[in-house]
This record gives sequence, structure tokens and C-alpha cells, in this order.
Amino acid sequence: MRPPKQIPEQDRMALKEMLKSARTKADFQRVQCLWLRAELGLNSTHVAAAVGFTKGTVRVIQARYFAEGKASLIGEGRGGRWHQYLTTEEEEELLKGFFEKAREGGVLVVSEIKYAYEKKVGRRVNKSTVYRMLERHGWRKIAPRPHHPKADPEAQEAFKKNSLSSSRKKPPAEIGKAKRYV
Repeated sequence: MRPPKQIPEQDRMALKEMLKSARTKADFQRVQCLWLRAELGLNSTHVAAAVGFTKGTVRVIQARYFAEGKASLIGEGRGGRWHQYLTTEEEEELLKGFFEKAREGGVLVVSEIKYAYEKKVGRRVNKSTVYRMLERHGWRKIAPRPHHPKADPEAQEAFKKNSLSSSRKKPPAEIGKAKRYV
């Protein structure tokens, strides 16, 4: 078995500073994987136990560090759109015509967008794919208003005052009660 690759002294100091300046837990743990190796000489099994990762993850982090440098330790994780049919730019291009129609007062019909999306991709997609795409580009489903836009509140109040139900007198309290015989 070959000996583990050594981490230079200036990198050890840089790792110590990176531990202090790490902003997220994930960044701290990635730096810690290398710091424990550099300072204490721990192998990947012991580092994994200390940090809370698996041996494989520790080895991947260390290999990426030796291949890419310090930039591989701090920053974005593994998130992102890994399974996408279109890039964000291609989605914008697809939606451009529909957005123009909507700005002119037209209605955005999801089934039409879905058909255009499927035609561009060349396969069938779920409707939720289209809704997520619309959400990514700042569009949302608008619900109808709770009242009619041409409703007149004054006319409604006048109707309430003059209606038949408001002109009826309420019965006295005794009429509504049943008589009790002893």
C-alpha cells in the first residue's frame, strides 16, 4: 500500500483559517475532513467517525481537494437541477411568446404551454413539470376575486335596509317558547 499524500505546511495553516471562517456546517465538515488528516494524521475511517461522514465521502472530499484545491471545500453543495429537460434559458425562450400574450391581457393556459413544452422536448411530461417551470420564472396561479369588480357597496346596503326580511318584526320571546303543562 502506498503512503498517503502529504499536505504541505502552508495548506495546513490555510485549513486552520478556513475552519474559523466556514459559514455553513457542510463547509466546516469538508474542511475538517482534511484538517484532521493533516494535523492529526487520521485515516479516512477515523476522520469519518469524527466528522459524521462515511469513509467513501471522506475519500471523495480528500481526492477532490488534491485535484481541485481549496475551492472544492467551500461553497455550493451537490444541489441543483440534475434531471432537467430544458435549461433555464431554453425555458425562457419557450415561455416568451406566452408571456407576451399574457401581458396583452390574454389568459395563460397551462395545457397550451404543456403541449409546446412536450413538442420541444420530444416526449410527454407531467403537468406538474410545467407548473414548476412557471413558478421558476415568477408566474403564479391567480385566483378569482372574492367579490365582483363592478359591485356597488352602497347599493348592497340600501338593498339590505329595504328588503322584505328586514321589514318583518321579530316575534316576542313568549311566542317562540312552547307551553309547559304540569
